[in-house]
Amino acid sequence: MNASTKAEQVALLSHDDEDCNRSGNPSLMDILDARLSRRNVLRVGLGTAGAAVLGTVSACGGSDSSPITLAPFTAVAKSVADMVSVPAGYTATVLYALGDPLTAATPDFRNDGTDTGYENRAGDHHDGMEYFGLNAAGTARDVAGSERGILAMNHEALTDQYLHAAGVTANPRPASEADKEIPAHGLSFVEVRKQGGKFTYVRDSAYNRRVTPLTPMQINGPARGNALMKTKFSPSGNDCRGTINDCGTGYTPWGTFLTGEENWAGYFTRSASDDAARGGATAKSVVSLVRNGRPQGAASRHGWETAGSADQYARWNISQTGTSTDGTDDYRNELNTFGYIVEADVYDKTQALRKRTALGRFAHESAAFSRATAGKPLAVYMGDDSRGEYMYKFVSAASWAAADANPANRITTGDKYLDSGKLYVAKYNADGTGQWLELNIASSAIANFAGYKFADQADVVVNARLAADALGATKMDRPEWTAVNPRNGEIYCALTNNSNRKVEPSGSSQQAVDAANPRAYTDAPTAASAPGNVNGHIIRMREAGDEPGATSFTWDVYLYGAQSDVDALKVNLSGLTADQDFSSPDGMWFSSKTGLIYVQTDDGAYTDVTNCMMLVGVPGRVGDGTVQNLEYTKADGSKLTVPARVGAKPTNATLRRFLVGPKDSEITGITETPDGKTIFVNIQHPGETISKANVTDPSKFVSHWPGNAGYGAGGANARPRSATIVITRNDGGRIAADGDEVLNSY
Repeated sequence: MNASTKAEQVALLSHDDEDCNRSGNPSLMDILDARLSRRNVLRVGLGTAGAAVLGTVSACGGSDSSPITLAPFTAVAKSVADMVSVPAGYTATVLYALGDPLTAATPDFRNDGTDTGYENRAGDHHDGMEYFGLNAAGTARDVAGSERGILAMNHEALTDQYLHAAGVTANPRPASEADKEIPAHGLSFVEVRKQGGKFTYVRDSAYNRRVTPLTPMQINGPARGNALMKTKFSPSGNDCRGTINDCGTGYTPWGTFLTGEENWAGYFTRSASDDAARGGATAKSVVSLVRNGRPQGAASRHGWETAGSADQYARWNISQTGTSTDGTDDYRNELNTFGYIVEADVYDKTQALRKRTALGRFAHESAAFSRATAGKPLAVYMGDDSRGEYMYKFVSAASWAAADANPANRITTGDKYLDSGKLYVAKYNADGTGQWLELNIASSAIANFAGYKFADQADVVVNARLAADALGATKMDRPEWTAVNPRNGEIYCALTNNSNRKVEPSGSSQQAVDAANPRAYTDAPTAASAPGNVNGHIIRMREAGDEPGATSFTWDVYLYGAQSDVDALKVNLSGLTADQDFSSPDGMWFSSKTGLIYVQTDDGAYTDVTNCMMLVGVPGRVGDGTVQNLEYTKADGSKLTVPARVGAKPTNATLRRFLVGPKDSEITGITETPDGKTIFVNIQHPGETISKANVTDPSKFVSHWPGNAGYGAGGANARPRSATIVITRNDGGRIAADGDEVLNSY
């Protein structure tokens, strides 16, 4: 999820900026109809455009006929101040920050690098988040509980220098430092309660707990017990330890929490001679490792494997060091146990978390469900956040039963819907249609794939990327969060950016412009001489017949990110104004109460003008816009025309900036109370640009938030902390919405 310009990723080549997809899958331009008319071309050269009415999608049907109204508020101005800004008439307060204690016995957070015990403290890099209601007594689940609940959230990564008094020690890492950093990843479940009209977190709640990379978990689905999952920790291949680099989330129709493991590969190392130990560069395990970003000699992100010989450190070295034939005497298969959607029951600590392998293994962001309809299967929509990767969906074998909305056992209900079904990958056609291609061992394209010999269906889901390569799926511009419009079931996916999207690709790591990813342009200062999709866009889809199990769909682009004052014929295709312009959409979420869409950014291209932000808007529907033909001039002078499907252009009444965050932060994660009157938003890694040389000098910190806002230790000179904020409307109304309309939720 972190942007490519972030300091940690520049130094360590985080997986979302690696180029692991070297498949020869065609781009959409390979199938674009050569007869596309140029009569409406207005200008010659890069980005020229003509407008035509998009007539491929009917505007009737669905359940979204009643209007959605965005409340009147003044759009928040762009800002580079070290603070959180929200509209007049709203109040934002800090609720829960890095290091906050989760038990009465855990000491207050000093925020000077000397704190320990992150197993009982808030982790770092707050990310995706869901709210789970409690009754007034706090004794049971209450889907309408708006004054007491549990926040479940991800702690994606670290600004590790701030965790230690004098910054990070180079390899070999001291065990004392690794023992802080490892549990600062994972998940938090924390009770929140409204007291005196304001939400606070409950420090001594029985619901509070941390899930870390060391928490025992259960492997479920097709890969359970498979040879690919066998490790020294679990010779049976039925179990594993922990979750890491968790990004987006999901809320199941039966009331459990889903989290997506994103950039997991970078935490592991391989020796420079590991290919030979595994049988050479063409050995299946080597092909899989390379496709998932771990070539031999790859260094780990934090060097935890150097902290000692104990098992909790050794597991981060996935080299084949043992003599067994099945990997039960080392951690050669450990990487195969990461990269999944993980399910947890936030109300019940006794239930083991499940890794849902049927949903595939890749750099997961969020997991968005189709609308739950009795008698129909459930679909789960998921993006793979890396350049040139794919969009997926899973369709349950079981049909939805209304009684499962409040089951006696929530986690085993997840077994029913998430362990058996069909996994698909998307192919987008230039005419605004698309197909879902099933990842199944029975497919001749998969069974006969020259690049990798799949053994069984478990092999297919564990190596979903390779299976998607075999099927010829469409390479996308870093598919981030997915979200489903609760009114009409349309699916949205944020494509955050892609510096490798080119008019004339060079090498297997680059992708050609196509209809679903149509822009390649320069954007000073970040891409002054290297065109790409700098600002990202949001694609949306509608299933054929509005059926979750459909194998075809129609699509267009809801919004194209851009600076407002750039050429509308080249870059600002959505006609964004200064009150709406944004770059690098990432987090994305629909309010189930109002039907409004929230878009959060993780940007490095526009941060010379503004810090990252959150916008709120009215979603519209597939087919409400036009086709704008982009014409590019190639190096040889020939022209290339790409049809850009542009959704209805927003107005000030349908899209406005709602929040701007502090310096050097990402805005990510959002959820609401069931009454829609409170939202919770995460501010991730403020001031993350810091070196070991500067970590003891507050004058060198890029940010001091939230200490400079009066929260926690340190005051105006505080080390910055990731944190959850609470936003309410001063008049007590629903957030960003007029009236008192309530949509049905799960």
